[in-house]
Parts: sequence; structure tokens; C-alpha cells
Amino acid sequence: MKITIKLFALLGKYLPEGAVKNQIDIEVSDGASVQDVIHSLSLPAEHCHLVLVDGVYVAPSERDNKTLSEGQALAIWPPVAGG
Repeated sequence: MKITIKLFALLGKYLPEGAVKNQIDIEVSDGASVQDVIHSLSLPAEHCHLVLVDGVYVAPSERDNKTLSEGQALAIWPPVAGG
């Protein structure tokens, strides 16, 4: 199935070739979880701070069980600091 992956800030370097403006559509297995996609892109878990599926927050404890559906958007931000 196809989903859209959006990676922000330093995570952008993990996007597959062909990404445009921090996002790309990718093929994942039916029933893939958020954690499956994070793992398949080799994203360091400690850098996946804010994770949203179609704009809805997915807590770290829910990422193994939150399955994705065709056409959904998975957006991931690393921790940010400000001052």
C-alpha cells in the first residue's frame, strides 16, 4: 500500500531518493505499523520525537500497534530546542 512520509529538520536526510520538499510517497506492507516504517527508513528512535498520522499525535507507546492505511500521511519531527 502507498503512504506519504514527511520527515522534518535533520530527519530529511533519511528520505528516499526522489523526495520533494521533505516528503515522498512510499510503498509499505499492508498492516504496517508506524514503528515498522520508522525502522524501514533506519530512523533513530531517539530522533523521532513528534509523530503524527494524518495530523493526529501517536505516542511512543502506541507506535508498535498503530497500523497505517492506504493513503495516510506519516509526519515525523526530531526534538527541537529554542531559547
